[in-house]
Amino acid sequence: MSQLEEENGTVAAVERVNWTETSPQALYGRLQTLAGNLWWSWHPEVVALFRDLDPVKWRQVDHNPIALLKGMNPEEVAERVSQMVMITRINQAHRRLKEYLSDTERTKNTWGGHNAGVLGSKPVAYFSAEFGIHESVPIYSGGLGVLSGDHIKGASGLGVPLVAIGLFYDQGYFKQHLDVDGYQQEEYLDTKVENLPMDPATGPDGNPITVSIDTRTGTLLAKVWLMRVGRVNLYLLDCDVDGNSPEDRELTSRLYGGDRRTRIRQELVLGVGGVKAIAALGITPGAYHLNEGHSAFAPLEVIRERMHGDGLSFDDALREVAQRTVFTTHTPVPAGHDRFDAELVEEHLGPLREQLSISHDQLMGLGRVEPQNEQESFCMTVTGLKLSRRANAVSSLHGHVSRRMWAHLWPWRVEEEIPIGHITNGVHIPSWIAHPMQQLFDRQLGGSWRGHLEDADMWRGIYEVDPGELWETHHALKSRLLEFVRRRLSRQCRRRNEDEAAVEAARSALDPSALTIGFARRFATYKRADLFLQQMDQIAQLVNDPERPVQFLFSGKAHPADEGGKSFIKRIANLRHDPRFAGRVVFVEDYDIDVGRHLVQGVDVWLNNPRRPLEASGTSGMKVVLNGGLNCSILDGWWAEAFNGRNGFAIGDGTQHVDDAITDERDAIRLHDTLVEQVIPCFYDRDADGLPQQWIAMMTESIATLAARFSAHRMVVDYVRHCYVPAAGGLSSEMP
Repeated sequence: MSQLEEENGTVAAVERVNWTETSPQALYGRLQTLAGNLWWSWHPEVVALFRDLDPVKWRQVDHNPIALLKGMNPEEVAERVSQMVMITRINQAHRRLKEYLSDTERTKNTWGGHNAGVLGSKPVAYFSAEFGIHESVPIYSGGLGVLSGDHIKGASGLGVPLVAIGLFYDQGYFKQHLDVDGYQQEEYLDTKVENLPMDPATGPDGNPITVSIDTRTGTLLAKVWLMRVGRVNLYLLDCDVDGNSPEDRELTSRLYGGDRRTRIRQELVLGVGGVKAIAALGITPGAYHLNEGHSAFAPLEVIRERMHGDGLSFDDALREVAQRTVFTTHTPVPAGHDRFDAELVEEHLGPLREQLSISHDQLMGLGRVEPQNEQESFCMTVTGLKLSRRANAVSSLHGHVSRRMWAHLWPWRVEEEIPIGHITNGVHIPSWIAHPMQQLFDRQLGGSWRGHLEDADMWRGIYEVDPGELWETHHALKSRLLEFVRRRLSRQCRRRNEDEAAVEAARSALDPSALTIGFARRFATYKRADLFLQQMDQIAQLVNDPERPVQFLFSGKAHPADEGGKSFIKRIANLRHDPRFAGRVVFVEDYDIDVGRHLVQGVDVWLNNPRRPLEASGTSGMKVVLNGGLNCSILDGWWAEAFNGRNGFAIGDGTQHVDDAITDERDAIRLHDTLVEQVIPCFYDRDADGLPQQWIAMMTESIATLAARFSAHRMVVDYVRHCYVPAAGGLSSEMP
C-alpha cells in the first residue's frame, strides 16, 4: 500500500459502504470506522452515538469507543441500535466523516486549500513529546500535550497539510490517588494497544516501519504507529520491540519518567527517530515545527540527510535546514529546559556527529549559549534556537521574557531585536465547548459559525443573545459539573475506606447557587495553587457567608519528583477535615482531559494566580471563555493581552516585587480584595427576575472579544502565515 493510500485508508473504507445495508455486521463496521479516527472526539453527536449504545459501560471504559465495541458483538449492537432508532444517526455520521476526509474537501473547500498550497506536496512535520487529544488516549500529561492536540485538530479543521510525530507511552502519565493523609500517590497502568485507534505505520512497500538510531552503546529500535486525528496523521514511535534490550524496551513506557539518561534517549528517539520515520514513510516535509526543545535533535538528522543525499557541507546543510525549521519555546522557568552533560551527549549523538563530520566541541557548541565554555551543559532549547530561523514564544509577554532570557545568544543585538517573536496559544473550540452552549450558538450565530471560528466579526453576534437564555445554559452546565464532582468525591471516599457518613457528605457537597471558583492545572509551585490560603481566615469568612457564599474546586497533578507541588495538593485536599471548609473547598483526584472538560464548562470563575511572569501562556482559561465562565487572573501569559476591563477580572496591576515572598504576600491580599470588591458583588447583584445582568454582560463581552482571538484556528492560521509557508519557500510574513 502506498503512503497516499494509507493516509486515505479511512476514506476508502467509507466509500465501500452500501448505505442501504443494515445487517449487524454493516452497522458494527460503520461504528468501528468512526471509532478508528479521533475525529469523533470533537463531535458531540458522534460521542452520543457511542454513549447511547451502553451509557454505563461508556463511563467504565473511560469513553473509549473501541473498548466499548470490543465488549459487544454485532448482534448486541444491532439490537441496541434498533431500540434507540440510531441507524440514520450512524449513517449521517459516517457520511460526514467521508466528506471531511475527501480530497475534494481538503484541497478545494478548506482554508488550508486556499492559503497553504505550497505545503500541499510537502507538509509540515510537527514534533511534540506529548499529545493530549482525548482522555481515552493517555499519551499526555498536561498543558503542553493538550496544546499539541489542539494544534493538530486545528490544522485538521483548516485543511492545513501537516503530519505529527510523537512517542507512544504504553503506561502514559500516572494515575493519581490521594492517600488518607492527602499525599499524592502515583500508579502506572499498561494501556491496551488493541483498544487504541492506531495501526502499524507502513512504508511504500506495505511493510511495517521500524527505525534504528545508533548510539555509542548500541542501536535503539523503534516501531512506528499511525493514529488518525481527523485529516492529520499522528505517527508515534514505540521502543517496545524485539531487538532492544529489556531496559530500552521500557524506554517509551512512561511520559517524563526516569533519569537524565532516559530523557536524552527518549528525545533522541523523538527527534532523530522521528525524522527517520518520516523518511521511511516517503514524506518530504516543507517545514519542520519543533514544539518545545524535546525534539531539538531532529534538525541534526535532517542535516545529515542533506549532506549524504545531496553532497552539501555541514554549514550549507545547516543553513538550509534552519531556514525550514520553526521552534516554539513554552517556558520561562529554567527547570523546564532540558540540559545534558557532555558524556551523555557524546554517548547518544556520537555516531550522528561523525556522520555530520563535526567535532565533539562543535556539537556541544550547538547546545551552549557560550560555545567555548566547557563548563556549560548542552541545552535543548539553545539547540532549537540555533537550528531554526523562526522562533516564537507563546504569548506577547512571554515573547518579551524569552528575548531577555536568551539575549546572550545574540550579544550583538539589542533586546528588542532578538529574533524570537510570539504566536499566542489558542484552544480547539469544538473540543472544549459544551454541547448546550454549541446549541445556543447555533441559534444565535447561525448554523455556519463552526466554519468561521477565527472570525472576530462573527462572534460579535453573541452581544444579541438573550441574557436569560445564556444564564440558564450556564446554570445547567454548572449543575452537571457539581453532579460530576460529587460522584468523584464519593468514589474517592470509598477508595480510602472512609465511613458512610463521609461518603454521604461527599454526595451532598457544594451548593448549586454558590459562586463556584475553579482551579485546575499542573501543580508546579510557581502556579501558587495555595495562594488563597495566605488569607485563610478571610477566605473562611467568604466561604461561610450565609448570603453570598463562595466555593472552590481544585484539581491537578504534581510531577512525581516535585515535593513542593505535592505539599500544595496535600494542604488543599486536607481542608476537607477543617469544618470551615468542608464541602466548600474540594479536590478532585486524577486530573485529566475529562475532569478538565467538566470544570471549564461549568465553573462561574476560573482562577489563575501564577507568579508573574512565569506563566508562558496558559490555555485553561481560554476554554472557560467558550462556556460562559469568567476569568479572574494575574496579568500574566495570555490574560495580560486578553483583559480589557469588561471581560473578566484582574488580580493586581501587572507588577511584581523583586522579592518573591513579598510578591506572594501582596498578591494574596490582592486576590482576596478582588473577590470581595469585584467578583462577589457582581455575581450576587440580581434583578427582579433573579438575573445577574452585569455578570451576564461580562460573559457576553468575554465570548465576543476572546473566543476568536484565542482559538486554535487563529493560532494555526498565524503559524501558517508567519512560519510554515515562509519556511517552505512561500511568501515571507513576519510574526509579531
